[in-house]
Amino acid sequence: MGSVAIVFFVLLLIGAPVALVIGMAGFVFFWESPVMPLSIGVQKVAAVSQSFPLLAVPFFVLAGHLMNASGITDRLFHFSKLAVSWMTGGLAQVSILLSTLMGGVSGSAVADAAMQSRVVGPQMLSQGYGRGYTAAVIALSSLITATIPPSIGLILYGFVGQVSIGRLFLAGIVPGLLMMVFLMVTAWLIARRSGYGTTTPDEPPRRGDLGRAAWDAKWALLFPVLLLLSIRGGVFTPSEVGAFAVVYALLVGTVAHRAMTWDSICRAFGDALSDIGMIMLIILMSGMLGFAIIFLRVPQDVAGVLLGSLSNPLVILAVILLGLFIAGLFVESTILVLLLTPILVPIVTRLGVDPVHFGILMMTIVTLGSMTPPVGVAMYTVCTLLNTPIEEYLRASLPFYLAIFLLIVVLVAFPGISLFLPSLAFG
Repeated sequence: MGSVAIVFFVLLLIGAPVALVIGMAGFVFFWESPVMPLSIGVQKVAAVSQSFPLLAVPFFVLAGHLMNASGITDRLFHFSKLAVSWMTGGLAQVSILLSTLMGGVSGSAVADAAMQSRVVGPQMLSQGYGRGYTAAVIALSSLITATIPPSIGLILYGFVGQVSIGRLFLAGIVPGLLMMVFLMVTAWLIARRSGYGTTTPDEPPRRGDLGRAAWDAKWALLFPVLLLLSIRGGVFTPSEVGAFAVVYALLVGTVAHRAMTWDSICRAFGDALSDIGMIMLIILMSGMLGFAIIFLRVPQDVAGVLLGSLSNPLVILAVILLGLFIAGLFVESTILVLLLTPILVPIVTRLGVDPVHFGILMMTIVTLGSMTPPVGVAMYTVCTLLNTPIEEYLRASLPFYLAIFLLIVVLVAFPGISLFLPSLAFG
């Protein structure tokens, strides 16, 4: 296992492509193994590609790009701005609400952060909001997409950990909404202290105006509801509902909104193919390394260390979550989910922690790594697009980090927050 770990971390540190890092580490295991021929490694790569549940990933990625090309983003932005821009720190509140709504469309934190940096970011800067505060709000609010369905991370977690994706989707709703509330309160407190104004008079919108904006965005607002009801009702599996999402996005963009052209459809397919190719190559290469991890009994060894030295389940869970946070600072969330889920799910199950509940905690923490240095993709995306120094971003982000950590403590202490809806729907 030593040479596998050395190859993995050396390639990762020198900046090799992630798929190559995982694939080469897996290749080294089979190359050195006296009992496992290299042909088995190739078979493991092929076996991953034959998974039916994994079809949900490319379908939802494509659906997200098509949704962005369908005019849905503009309608959701108009609804969000009308609903909360009258509050103190109005445009910051718009960004957080828009992330919550877009979480049910894009399923990707980085995609949401990039979109908001182009749509909301310039408006916030022109209204006098600080660059660090603007970047922090946009980057940290995109974390909501980690739990709001259809989160790509939850699909991968469910696939690798053999956990119900339907339950995971339902479990992510309440924590996602709570995260929205925690971040909105934090943004309000900072905006009030810093004197950030509002873009409209301090009056809530009239019910008729808000209703018209909601009706204009009805197809976007309806999508997550249809997604969850179709899975719960047994109409579609999570993979099939991904295909439904693609058809839905095409129909909304071409028939309902009449905003989609042939060129925009081609661009959406091109962008989706690029993202899907990257994600799927990482997943396929993880087949070899994942088999090596299980074959070498790493889950059992890690469980033995944790369960042998610690006795309190809450302390063990806290150690695991702290380790995930530290790992997320250096390793991209997709890799952590693919590599650590088969190790950690058996451990938390032995502790009596529901794997659905743990999936929500894990995805929140590892996705937070996208908003933190040194390898935070969402952080660098936002700071680059808004021309914000990293130091300024970090200073402004601290209160939002604290709000998220507080939410995680609440979720750990009260697992029923995550498990209420899955239990209600599935029993």
